[in-house]
Amino acid sequence: MRRAIFGGSFDPVHNGHVSLASELHKALQLDEVIVMPTGVSPFKKDMKRRPASGADRLEMCRLAFADMHFAMVSDHEISQKGVSYTVDTVRHFHGLYPNDELFLLVGGDMLMSFDRWKSWQEILSLCNLAAVSRERDGTDMDNLEKKAAELRRFGKVIFVKTEPLDISSTEIREKIIKNCDISCYVPQNVVKYILENRLYQE
Repeated sequence: MRRAIFGGSFDPVHNGHVSLASELHKALQLDEVIVMPTGVSPFKKDMKRRPASGADRLEMCRLAFADMHFAMVSDHEISQKGVSYTVDTVRHFHGLYPNDELFLLVGGDMLMSFDRWKSWQEILSLCNLAAVSRERDGTDMDNLEKKAAELRRFGKVIFVKTEPLDISSTEIREKIIKNCDISCYVPQNVVKYILENRLYQE
């Protein structure tokens, strides 16, 4: 089987994430997309407060991807104590599915810094990198291709063409604080959950 790990803070999950999962499913001919709300990121471990708890982010993902038969929302990172390193997550799923082809979704910015990640060479030995460029005009592709060529000495790196995300979770949180309507950016059942639980409101 072919599976991809789609990690992110999902704080909150929005329509761009749902669309991206669907595009990945088709482009990579995946049997399963593992939606992975991140635990404590090594790059954000000094944050004093996360706007939504791990439990809330997990439930929002379950709601957002409920109708996608190929999506499986995992609590693996959220259930871990301490900082979440990608290599540990990849080891976990490689151990669960040793005979499957495993992909790890990364954004273009993440690809450029990938060789600074903990045990990055081991990650490439256990799974393929599926890189998505978020630049609408594609001006970053030269740099991404150069970085990918360097990384391919250690494993497989492919690019996936997707539509750019026109909204970010940060912008959505700001809209909620300002009492703006977010229903065109976020699945309706997630909007309801956010309002009922008064998430992101100061």
